[in-house]
Amino acid sequence: MTASAISTVAVIGAGTMGHGIAQVAAAAGFQTRLYDVRTDLVEAGLTKIRANLDGGVAKGKVTEDQRTATLAALRGESDLEAAVTGADLVVEAVPEKLALKQELFTKVAAHVATTAVLATNTSSLSVTAIAAGLPHPERVIGTHFFNPVHVMKLLEIVVGQQTSPEVLATVQAWGAKLGKDCIVVRDSPGFATSRLGLVIGLEAIRMVEEKVASAEDIDKAMCLGYGFPMGPLKLTDLVGLDVRLNIAEYLAANLQQGDHFRPPALLREMVAAGKLGKKSGEGFYKW
Repeated sequence: MTASAISTVAVIGAGTMGHGIAQVAAAAGFQTRLYDVRTDLVEAGLTKIRANLDGGVAKGKVTEDQRTATLAALRGESDLEAAVTGADLVVEAVPEKLALKQELFTKVAAHVATTAVLATNTSSLSVTAIAAGLPHPERVIGTHFFNPVHVMKLLEIVVGQQTSPEVLATVQAWGAKLGKDCIVVRDSPGFATSRLGLVIGLEAIRMVEEKVASAEDIDKAMCLGYGFPMGPLKLTDLVGLDVRLNIAEYLAANLQQGDHFRPPALLREMVAAGKLGKKSGEGFYKW
Protein backbone atom coordinates (compact mmCIF):
# COMPACT_ATOMS: atom_id res chain seq x y z
CA MET A 1 0.00 0.00 0.00
CA THR A 2 1.15 3.53 -0.76
CA ALA A 3 0.04 6.75 0.90
CA SER A 4 -2.19 7.56 -2.05
CA ALA A 5 -4.05 4.28 -1.48
CA ILE A 6 -5.38 5.52 1.87
CA SER A 7 -8.78 7.05 1.37
CA THR A 8 -10.81 5.73 4.33
CA VAL A 9 -9.71 5.93 7.95
CA ALA A 10 -11.44 4.36 10.95
CA VAL A 11 -10.67 5.69 14.42
CA ILE A 12 -11.55 3.40 17.33
CA GLY A 13 -12.36 5.31 20.50
CA ALA A 14 -14.10 8.69 20.55
CA GLY A 15 -12.51 10.00 23.73
CA THR A 16 -9.82 12.61 24.36
CA MET A 17 -7.42 11.40 21.66
CA GLY A 18 -9.74 9.55 19.30
CA HIS A 19 -12.01 12.44 18.41
CA GLY A 20 -8.97 14.62 17.76
CA ILE A 21 -7.40 12.04 15.44
CA ALA A 22 -10.70 11.70 13.58
CA GLN A 23 -10.93 15.49 13.24
CA VAL A 24 -7.50 15.93 11.66
CA ALA A 25 -8.03 12.94 9.35
CA ALA A 26 -11.35 14.31 8.10
CA ALA A 27 -9.90 17.81 7.79
CA ALA A 28 -7.14 16.40 5.57
CA GLY A 29 -9.76 15.00 3.21
CA PHE A 30 -9.91 11.36 4.30
CA GLN A 31 -13.30 9.70 4.64
CA THR A 32 -13.29 9.12 8.38
CA ARG A 33 -15.36 6.95 10.69
CA LEU A 34 -15.32 7.55 14.44
CA TYR A 35 -16.31 4.50 16.50
CA ASP A 36 -17.08 3.89 20.15
CA VAL A 37 -19.01 1.22 22.00
CA ARG A 38 -22.05 3.43 22.71
CA THR A 39 -23.92 5.93 20.60
CA ASP A 40 -23.73 8.60 23.31
CA LEU A 41 -19.93 8.30 23.42
CA VAL A 42 -19.75 8.68 19.64
CA GLU A 43 -22.00 11.75 19.75
CA ALA A 44 -19.92 13.26 22.56
CA GLY A 45 -16.82 12.90 20.37
CA LEU A 46 -18.55 14.45 17.37
CA THR A 47 -19.80 17.31 19.55
CA LYS A 48 -16.21 18.05 20.64
CA ILE A 49 -15.10 18.07 17.01
CA ARG A 50 -17.83 20.56 16.12
CA ALA A 51 -16.80 22.74 19.04
CA ASN A 52 -13.14 22.63 17.95
CA LEU A 53 -14.11 23.61 14.42
CA ASP A 54 -16.40 26.38 15.62
CA GLY A 55 -13.56 27.69 17.77
CA GLY A 56 -11.26 27.62 14.75
CA VAL A 57 -13.76 29.55 12.66
CA ALA A 58 -14.17 32.14 15.43
CA LYS A 59 -10.39 32.63 15.58
CA GLY A 60 -10.05 32.82 11.81
CA LYS A 61 -7.95 29.64 11.65
CA VAL A 62 -10.65 27.55 9.93
CA THR A 63 -12.89 28.73 7.11
CA GLU A 64 -16.59 27.94 6.94
CA ASP A 65 -15.89 25.82 3.86
CA GLN A 66 -13.21 23.85 5.73
CA ARG A 67 -15.58 23.27 8.63
CA THR A 68 -18.30 22.04 6.29
CA ALA A 69 -15.92 19.76 4.37
CA THR A 70 -14.48 18.26 7.57
CA LEU A 71 -17.90 17.40 8.96
CA ALA A 72 -19.02 16.01 5.60
CA ALA A 73 -16.04 13.60 5.62
CA LEU A 74 -16.87 12.38 9.12
CA ARG A 75 -19.24 9.61 10.17
CA GLY A 76 -20.03 8.28 13.62
CA GLU A 77 -20.42 4.53 14.23
CA SER A 78 -21.29 2.35 17.22
CA ASP A 79 -20.97 -0.90 15.25
CA LEU A 80 -17.34 -2.02 14.95
CA GLU A 81 -17.79 -4.04 11.78
CA ALA A 82 -19.50 -1.15 10.01
CA ALA A 83 -16.81 1.24 11.21
CA VAL A 84 -13.80 -0.69 9.93
CA THR A 85 -15.07 -2.56 6.86
CA GLY A 86 -13.38 -1.08 3.82
CA ALA A 87 -10.99 1.06 5.87
CA ASP A 88 -7.45 1.40 4.54
CA LEU A 89 -6.11 2.55 7.90
CA VAL A 90 -7.48 1.78 11.36
CA VAL A 91 -6.19 3.83 14.31
CA GLU A 92 -7.04 2.62 17.80
CA ALA A 93 -7.24 5.13 20.64
CA VAL A 94 -8.59 2.99 23.47
CA PRO A 95 -7.29 2.89 27.09
CA GLU A 96 -3.67 1.90 27.74
CA LYS A 97 -4.26 -1.79 28.42
CA LEU A 98 -2.30 -4.29 26.35
CA ALA A 99 -4.93 -7.04 26.43
CA LEU A 100 -7.64 -4.59 25.35
CA LYS A 101 -5.64 -3.38 22.36
CA GLN A 102 -4.74 -6.94 21.33
CA GLU A 103 -8.36 -8.06 21.59
CA LEU A 104 -9.57 -5.05 19.61
CA PHE A 105 -7.15 -5.55 16.74
CA THR A 106 -8.02 -9.26 16.60
CA LYS A 107 -11.64 -8.25 16.02
CA VAL A 108 -10.69 -5.55 13.52
CA ALA A 109 -8.48 -7.93 11.53
CA ALA A 110 -11.51 -10.11 10.82
CA HIS A 111 -13.23 -7.27 8.94
CA VAL A 112 -10.46 -5.46 7.04
CA ALA A 113 -8.29 -6.32 4.07
CA THR A 114 -4.92 -7.91 4.74
CA THR A 115 -3.33 -4.76 3.31
CA ALA A 116 -5.07 -2.43 5.78
CA VAL A 117 -2.68 -0.67 8.16
CA LEU A 118 -3.38 -1.15 11.87
CA ALA A 119 -2.07 1.78 13.90
CA THR A 120 -2.01 2.12 17.67
CA ASN A 121 -2.01 5.46 19.48
CA THR A 122 -0.36 3.91 22.52
CA SER A 123 1.96 6.28 24.36
CA SER A 124 4.08 3.61 26.04
CA LEU A 125 3.04 0.00 25.35
CA SER A 126 5.02 -2.28 23.07
CA VAL A 127 3.84 -2.11 19.45
CA THR A 128 5.47 -5.50 18.91
CA ALA A 129 3.41 -7.00 21.75
CA ILE A 130 0.22 -5.42 20.42
CA ALA A 131 0.93 -7.03 17.02
CA ALA A 132 1.70 -10.45 18.50
CA GLY A 133 -0.69 -13.14 17.28
CA LEU A 134 -2.30 -10.97 14.61
CA PRO A 135 -2.37 -12.03 10.98
CA HIS A 136 0.16 -9.97 9.00
CA PRO A 137 1.83 -8.26 12.00
CA GLU A 138 4.04 -6.36 9.56
CA ARG A 139 1.13 -3.91 9.03
CA VAL A 140 0.99 -2.89 12.72
CA ILE A 141 2.65 0.42 13.64
CA GLY A 142 2.52 3.03 16.38
CA THR A 143 1.03 6.47 15.68
CA HIS A 144 1.40 8.43 18.92
CA PHE A 145 -0.51 11.70 18.63
CA PHE A 146 -0.47 14.52 21.16
CA ASN A 147 -3.30 16.37 22.85
CA PRO A 148 -4.98 18.49 21.56
CA VAL A 149 -4.48 16.65 18.27
CA HIS A 150 -5.75 19.48 16.06
CA VAL A 151 -3.18 21.86 17.57
CA MET A 152 -0.08 19.77 18.36
CA LYS A 153 2.24 19.31 15.37
CA LEU A 154 4.12 16.19 16.48
CA LEU A 155 3.37 12.63 15.39
CA GLU A 156 5.64 10.00 16.93
CA ILE A 157 5.74 6.95 14.65
CA VAL A 158 6.81 3.77 16.43
CA VAL A 159 8.25 0.89 14.42
CA GLY A 160 7.66 -2.57 15.86
CA GLN A 161 9.99 -5.49 15.28
CA GLN A 162 7.88 -6.76 12.36
CA THR A 163 6.64 -3.44 10.94
CA SER A 164 7.42 -3.35 7.24
CA PRO A 165 9.33 -0.48 5.59
CA GLU A 166 6.37 -0.04 3.21
CA VAL A 167 3.94 0.50 6.11
CA LEU A 168 6.34 2.97 7.72
CA ALA A 169 6.59 4.94 4.46
CA THR A 170 2.80 4.90 4.06
CA VAL A 171 2.21 6.23 7.58
CA GLN A 172 4.93 8.87 7.26
CA ALA A 173 3.24 10.17 4.11
CA TRP A 174 -0.19 10.03 5.78
CA GLY A 175 1.13 11.98 8.76
CA ALA A 176 2.53 14.63 6.43
CA LYS A 177 -0.89 14.95 4.78
CA LEU A 178 -2.35 15.58 8.23
CA GLY A 179 0.07 18.47 8.60
CA LYS A 180 2.15 16.71 11.25
CA ASP A 181 5.90 16.74 11.75
CA CYS A 182 6.82 13.07 12.12
CA ILE A 183 9.60 11.46 14.08
CA VAL A 184 10.42 7.74 13.86
CA VAL A 185 11.48 5.75 16.91
CA ARG A 186 12.22 2.11 17.65
CA ASP A 187 9.73 0.15 19.74
CA SER A 188 11.06 0.64 23.27
CA PRO A 189 9.10 1.26 26.50
CA GLY A 190 7.96 4.87 26.57
CA PHE A 191 9.41 5.52 23.09
CA ALA A 192 11.08 8.95 23.00
CA THR A 193 8.38 11.36 24.17
CA SER A 194 6.73 9.53 27.07
CA ARG A 195 10.06 8.35 28.45
CA LEU A 196 11.53 11.85 28.55
CA GLY A 197 8.38 13.80 29.31
CA LEU A 198 7.14 11.52 32.06
CA VAL A 199 10.33 11.54 34.09
CA ILE A 200 10.12 15.37 34.28
CA GLY A 201 6.43 15.22 35.19
CA LEU A 202 6.99 12.67 37.95
CA GLU A 203 9.84 14.70 39.44
CA ALA A 204 7.60 17.78 39.43
CA ILE A 205 4.96 15.80 41.35
CA ARG A 206 7.60 14.72 43.90
CA MET A 207 8.55 18.38 44.35
CA VAL A 208 4.91 19.26 45.13
CA GLU A 209 4.79 16.26 47.49
CA GLU A 210 7.92 17.52 49.29
CA LYS A 211 6.53 21.08 49.36
CA VAL A 212 9.52 22.42 47.43
CA ALA A 213 7.22 24.90 45.67
CA SER A 214 3.64 25.26 44.51
CA ALA A 215 2.44 23.59 41.33
CA GLU A 216 2.04 27.02 39.75
CA ASP A 217 5.60 28.10 40.58
CA ILE A 218 7.14 24.80 39.43
CA ASP A 219 5.34 25.17 36.11
CA LYS A 220 6.36 28.81 35.83
CA ALA A 221 9.99 27.86 36.43
CA MET A 222 9.97 25.42 33.52
CA CYS A 223 8.09 27.77 31.19
CA LEU A 224 10.14 30.89 31.88
CA GLY A 225 13.46 29.26 32.72
CA TYR A 226 13.53 26.46 30.15
CA GLY A 227 11.12 27.64 27.47
CA PHE A 228 8.50 24.92 27.99
CA PRO A 229 5.21 25.95 26.32
CA MET A 230 3.34 24.35 29.22
CA GLY A 231 4.51 23.35 32.69
CA PRO A 232 4.83 19.63 33.52
CA LEU A 233 2.04 19.71 36.13
CA LYS A 234 -0.47 21.48 33.92
CA LEU A 235 0.45 19.01 31.18
CA THR A 236 -0.17 16.15 33.62
CA ASP A 237 -3.64 17.57 34.24
CA LEU A 238 -4.27 17.74 30.49
CA VAL A 239 -3.05 14.19 29.83
CA GLY A 240 -4.85 12.76 32.86
CA LEU A 241 -3.29 11.72 36.16
CA ASP A 242 -4.66 8.21 35.75
CA VAL A 243 -3.05 7.91 32.32
CA ARG A 244 0.29 9.10 33.67
CA LEU A 245 0.04 6.67 36.60
CA ASN A 246 -0.56 3.74 34.24
CA ILE A 247 2.39 4.73 32.04
CA ALA A 248 4.66 5.22 35.06
CA GLU A 249 3.82 1.78 36.42
CA TYR A 250 4.47 0.21 33.02
CA LEU A 251 7.83 1.93 32.54
CA ALA A 252 8.92 1.22 36.12
CA ALA A 253 8.36 -2.47 35.43
CA ASN A 254 9.82 -2.61 31.94
CA LEU A 255 12.86 -0.33 31.88
CA GLN A 256 16.22 -1.09 33.45
CA GLN A 257 16.17 2.44 34.91
CA GLY A 258 12.78 1.72 36.45
CA ASP A 259 13.34 3.73 39.62
CA HIS A 260 13.13 6.92 37.54
CA PHE A 261 9.48 6.07 36.89
CA ARG A 262 8.36 4.92 40.34
CA PRO A 263 5.02 6.72 40.84
CA PRO A 264 5.03 9.24 43.71
CA ALA A 265 2.61 8.52 46.54
CA LEU A 266 0.88 11.85 45.82
CA LEU A 267 0.04 10.73 42.29
CA ARG A 268 -1.54 7.51 43.56
CA GLU A 269 -3.49 9.41 46.23
CA MET A 270 -4.87 11.94 43.77
CA VAL A 271 -5.97 9.24 41.31
CA ALA A 272 -7.63 7.28 44.11
CA ALA A 273 -9.47 10.45 45.12
CA GLY A 274 -10.76 10.96 41.58
CA LYS A 275 -8.57 14.01 40.93
CA LEU A 276 -7.64 13.08 37.38
CA GLY A 277 -6.96 16.53 35.92
CA LYS A 278 -8.97 18.47 33.38
CA LYS A 279 -11.38 15.63 32.58
CA SER A 280 -12.53 15.40 36.22
CA GLY A 281 -12.41 19.15 36.88
CA GLU A 282 -9.50 19.01 39.31
CA GLY A 283 -5.91 17.84 39.43
CA PHE A 284 -3.00 20.08 40.26
CA TYR A 285 -5.26 22.88 39.00
CA LYS A 286 -8.98 23.60 39.10
CA TRP A 287 -10.57 23.34 35.66
